[in-house]
Amino acid sequence: MITVSFLPIFTLIDQEGRLFKPLAVSKTMTMALAAVLALTLDPALRMMFSRMEPFRFKPRWASKLATQVAVGTYFPEEKHPISRVLFRIYEPVVHVVLKHAKLTLVGAALLMLVTVPVYLRLGSEFMPRLNEGAYLYMPTTLPGMSVAEAKRMLQKQDTIIKSFDEVATVYGKAGRADTSTDPAPFSMVETTIVLKPKEAWPAVKRWYSPLPAFLHPLLSWQKPPHKTFEELQNAMNEKLKFAGFPNIWTMPIKNRIDMLSTGIRTPVGIKVLGPDVTVIQNISEQIEAQVQTIPGTRTVYAARTSGGYYLDIIFIRDELARYGIAMEEAQMIVASAIGGENVSFTVEGLERYPINVRYAREFREGIKRVLDPTPQGLPIPMAQLAEIKMVEGPAMIRNENGMRAAFVYIDIENRDLGGYVEEARSFITRHISLPKGYSLHWSGQFENMIRVTERLKLVLPLTIFLIAMLLYMNTRSWVKTGIVMLALPFSLIGAIWLLYILDYNMSIAVWVGMIALMGLDAETGVFMLLYLDMAYEDRVKAGQMRTRQDLTDAIVHGAVKRIRPKMMTVMAAFCGLIPIMWSTGAGSDVMKRIAAPMVGGLVSSFALELLVYPVIYFIWKRKWLSA
Repeated sequence: MITVSFLPIFTLIDQEGRLFKPLAVSKTMTMALAAVLALTLDPALRMMFSRMEPFRFKPRWASKLATQVAVGTYFPEEKHPISRVLFRIYEPVVHVVLKHAKLTLVGAALLMLVTVPVYLRLGSEFMPRLNEGAYLYMPTTLPGMSVAEAKRMLQKQDTIIKSFDEVATVYGKAGRADTSTDPAPFSMVETTIVLKPKEAWPAVKRWYSPLPAFLHPLLSWQKPPHKTFEELQNAMNEKLKFAGFPNIWTMPIKNRIDMLSTGIRTPVGIKVLGPDVTVIQNISEQIEAQVQTIPGTRTVYAARTSGGYYLDIIFIRDELARYGIAMEEAQMIVASAIGGENVSFTVEGLERYPINVRYAREFREGIKRVLDPTPQGLPIPMAQLAEIKMVEGPAMIRNENGMRAAFVYIDIENRDLGGYVEEARSFITRHISLPKGYSLHWSGQFENMIRVTERLKLVLPLTIFLIAMLLYMNTRSWVKTGIVMLALPFSLIGAIWLLYILDYNMSIAVWVGMIALMGLDAETGVFMLLYLDMAYEDRVKAGQMRTRQDLTDAIVHGAVKRIRPKMMTVMAAFCGLIPIMWSTGAGSDVMKRIAAPMVGGLVSSFALELLVYPVIYFIWKRKWLSA
């Protein structure tokens, strides 16, 4: 059942699949090996090294020491020191819940109902932030920025960023690199900010700062003694506010993944699709103005499709024909003047470089005076052969699904991704009317989140059905299967409340934790039902199952007398998860969101199993009693 519960993780694809499939594979392989060892090596080791009788040799102190180390002390369950404490606590509780069976079931049902509004208040996101130890700062301004202005702004931004004590290095780039895969204009800045190790960050005051220093590591999981990654980012964002430069914050690796998968470099993006570039830009600018008013919007920028400057040369065919000039010859003259022509080579050691001659940029309008030779030997100025003008047009044309597209980039803060997009979609629908033939497509991380949600809607019910089938094949009873399956809603109570207390959003990492929790719930539920069945069957075989009191005694024996092994099973899993909640290294944000629902779910499912399972079992078996 634990292996089957990981089926949804095996169905994940793309970046979430690459991140979480190794977890599912390693867990499955571990369970397979553990099953083999439990049936083979474990019994052999018990036979070889377990010893019931104490050692008896001289000197006596040595035999006592050997007995304590190699044999230990065997207690009857009723006299075990831990069991006696658990019995005193749990046995009165079992009698109370059995006496008030209906009230117990109503209380459990109300607890589940109260949890539903809490779940609805949880936010949603695709993936929790995987801290890379660096920022990628990407402010974007309007097209047409000059080289000198881009350099000045870049230096000013880098100076402000480097003033933060947490920053190790800053490297900014404006414009495109020497590669065809990075067609970035001067208006788009990319600054990589590498941070110092967390140990070197200056301390800030927290609520536990006045306490003794040895207590700080125990409380730092709630807030670290220095700025958090988000607090530092917000502080930088406040100092880097320049007119006309909307800030966009991401991380280097994350940015490349987002750009490759969706083309959007912010958590939320809107793709405006349609046939006309001008109309697309007008819609994008309307969206930009409206989205700025939505709470949680840090920055919004509609990429301008215009802003490119072009020299249009439109040849007049009648004039070319009058002078007998071929179109190819006229175009060659223009290509030589603007594109240039290689006239020679220069040799630098083993290297050869072409020498290209063309008009300088500031003289290109002088192409009107360029003389074009004719077959008659009479040169004609280009102004007589073509209409030459400077025009403004799109700097870059994007295509998406066969349609021209414009992107609107939205960076958010202090809001969950799903809740923000839901509000923004409703707001834009009310305030912006799209012309016929134009559409909006929401993209970015939200697109990935929707894809995974739709997949889990199909796979999760299938997984729960398979677990139910496995339980039925084991118990041969739909009632017993239903009792064990009750552990799932019981565990969700604790999982959801702990997520709410920790202010975690629902994400792929949280769902992975809940999926792993399903197998653990089934395991603990099976143990509880097994001990109740054993106690009941022993009483039936002994002929002591006639009255209501006999059934109560059997249930108390099955629930109370086996509390220690059940507690040990849950505590082993619980103690293995708790250290993750205190982790602070790289990837800890993701691991905490996997562990949190498992920690909270184990607590609530175990507590409710101890209280509700005996009641349900009592109600089920009561109808076979003679009195």
